[in-house]
Amino acid sequence: MIVKEEFLSRLRKIFGLNLYEVRVWAALLSRGVSTAGELSDISGVPRSRTYDILESLEKKGFIVMKLGKPIKFIALKPTEVVERVKRNVARDAHQTSKRLDELKGTEVLNELSTLFTQGVKYIEPTDLSGALRGRHNLYNHLDMMIRGAEKTLTIVTTADGLNRKIESLKPTIEKAKKRGVKIKIAAPITPKNIKIAKEINRFAEVRSENIIKSRFVVIDGKELMFMVLNDEEVHPTYDVGVWVNTEFFAGALEQLFEFAWQKMKPLSKVRIK
Repeated sequence: MIVKEEFLSRLRKIFGLNLYEVRVWAALLSRGVSTAGELSDISGVPRSRTYDILESLEKKGFIVMKLGKPIKFIALKPTEVVERVKRNVARDAHQTSKRLDELKGTEVLNELSTLFTQGVKYIEPTDLSGALRGRHNLYNHLDMMIRGAEKTLTIVTTADGLNRKIESLKPTIEKAKKRGVKIKIAAPITPKNIKIAKEINRFAEVRSENIIKSRFVVIDGKELMFMVLNDEEVHPTYDVGVWVNTEFFAGALEQLFEFAWQKMKPLSKVRIK
């Protein structure tokens, strides 16, 4: 079967298949109808695994088994497969979300919380730190941090970073504001992000800064996340952030930020040419 590995890798990521599944599916697509033995030969998947793989693909809605002897399998149109996978993903996501919602207030969650609380008692302050890789993971962790904010939220980011963070974190930031959290956001204001800046200025104080080229978030002067790479030079997959939970470091950085904050232009005084 002459199919580039790069293409198979893309299919795996898009459809959530393993290596054997994507090879057998691609082989069947190239034939339309075929037996398990033929597909094993074409795809290079061991015969001992082919039937299991075909059964898995059938359950996921990628293929149909044809009645008769020998047993054959029929490939479905890719457009139909896409629709089936979308429905399955939506259904599974709904069911998973429902199960997680049902955990609230249950004995299981209370027990997990107890385990965590007891475990934290034995953690050294220096252990409350970690590195995260990938912008998706960074924003997930930032979301968690902001949800725990009680007094202050400080965000320093780049021009593009402002758009990205608001797109990902706006609902969480708005909820923090409703809890009474004081929010300050500093970023270079450009024609590309002025619209977003004005929108978030309704629930956060936004100022333009072109001196500090940095990306960090401080929560309550105690918890800090700072990104160590230039977002203009790194792919989102390889972006790296360091999270620390230390009042000494985070508080000092927030104090330094306050000095710079006084020199930054309020959004109302920013003029975009």
